[in-house]
Amino acid sequence: MRFLYQLSIFLYGLLLRLIAPFHPKAKLWVAGRKGLLKRIEQTVEKGQEYIWFHFASLGEFEQGRAVMEQIKAKYPSEKIIVTFFSPSGYEVRKNTALADYVFYLPEDTARNAERFVELINPKFAVFTKYEYWYFYFRALKRRQIRLLMISAIFRENQLFFKQYARFYRNILKLVSYFFTQNMESVHLLKWIGISNAGLAGDTRFDRVVELPKEHKDIPEVKAFANNHPVLVAGSTWPADEVLLKELLEKHKTWKMVLAPHEIHEEHILQILKLFPNALRFSQFNTYSNSQIAQAPVLIIDNIGMLSSLYAFGQIAYIGGGFGVGIHNTLEAATYGIPVVFGPKYEKFQEAKDLIEIGAGFSISNAEELNQVFNAMLVEAKRIPAATAAKNYVQQRAGATQIIMKYLETEKLLK
Repeated sequence: MRFLYQLSIFLYGLLLRLIAPFHPKAKLWVAGRKGLLKRIEQTVEKGQEYIWFHFASLGEFEQGRAVMEQIKAKYPSEKIIVTFFSPSGYEVRKNTALADYVFYLPEDTARNAERFVELINPKFAVFTKYEYWYFYFRALKRRQIRLLMISAIFRENQLFFKQYARFYRNILKLVSYFFTQNMESVHLLKWIGISNAGLAGDTRFDRVVELPKEHKDIPEVKAFANNHPVLVAGSTWPADEVLLKELLEKHKTWKMVLAPHEIHEEHILQILKLFPNALRFSQFNTYSNSQIAQAPVLIIDNIGMLSSLYAFGQIAYIGGGFGVGIHNTLEAATYGIPVVFGPKYEKFQEAKDLIEIGAGFSISNAEELNQVFNAMLVEAKRIPAATAAKNYVQQRAGATQIIMKYLETEKLLK
C-alpha cells in the first residue's frame, strides 16, 4: 500500500508537469515547486523555530485563519510559516500578514519531507481538515514535533475505515491530536483505535462570524444594485450559471452579482455569452450610468471580494453542487440570508445543518431553483430562514478558543 501511495504521488506530479503548458493552474503548481527547497533554505532564518500551518487551498486557509489570528494577537513574537498545496490558496494568500513566510508544499516524498522539516524547524505543526501526507507526518513524528489536525471531519465511507487500508490508518496514528468538527468523527477514530481526539467544532465559524463587522464597502456593487433586490451567486461553475440564467429570465426586477470560482478569461467570456448585458467589475469605470442601471448581472472577475459581497444580497446561491461539491455556505449564512445550492452537499455538515433548520435549500434543476426562489420572495418565509442562518453561525463559534487553550495548557506557545 505504501508503494501505491508513492506511485500515486509520482504520477500526480508527472501528470501536472505534462499538462502545465496547457493548463494555467497546473503551470503555477509546477513553477511554484521548481527549486523550492533551495529557495526555502535561502529564505528562512536558520535556528529559528516556526509554527507551521498547512492548508490545501484558500478555503482551508480561511478555516485556520482564526487560530493564526489568535496566536499573532496573543503571542506576537511567535513566527509562522504557511504552506499551500494548491495555487488557488497560494496565489491569493502568498502575501498574508499572518505569516512570516508562505510557500508551496513540496511533493510528499521521503527526501522532500525530511529536508523541509529540517529547514523550517517547526515548534509544532497544524494541518486543517483533510490533508494527510505520510512522509511529512513521519518526519514530524521522528523529531517528536507535535502535529495537530484542526476542524477534522471523518465519514464512515472514507478509506481510513476500510479493512484493507491499514497504511492509511497508520498515517492517522502519526497525528498528536485531532480537534474534530463533530462527535461522529471522534467515534470513528475510536473505532480504529485512535483516542487522542476531541470535539472542538469548526474553526470557520470563528472566522465567518466576524465577516459582517469587517466587510468592505464596495461602491461599484452599491451603484450596480441601486436599491434593486440582489442575488449573490458565489463560487459558481458553468452548470450553476446555466441555471442562474434561466432564473433571472423569470425575475426581471432582480439583479445578480456573480463571482465565479474560475476567473480565467475563457470562463468570463463564457459567462458573457450567457449574460450579454453583464458588466465586468474590472471595467466598471468604463460603463455609462444607463448601462449600469440596465445591466442585470455584475461579474466579479477577481479573487478576494466574495466574503464582502454577501452583504449586498437578499438571497445567496453557492456554486459547486453540480460538480465535486458545494463551496463555502457559511460566508453567506453569517450575513443572515438564505442559502441555495446544488445536490452534492453530503460531505458538508454545515449544509446539512442549514437545510435542517430551514436556512439552506438544495436544488437539482432549474424548476426546483425557481420554486425555492419564489418561496423566498415571500417575507414571511425569507426572514425566518435568514434569521436561522445567522443564528446558526453565531451559536457555533468557539472552536478557536478550545484549540488555544490546548496550546497554552501544553505550553506550546510562549
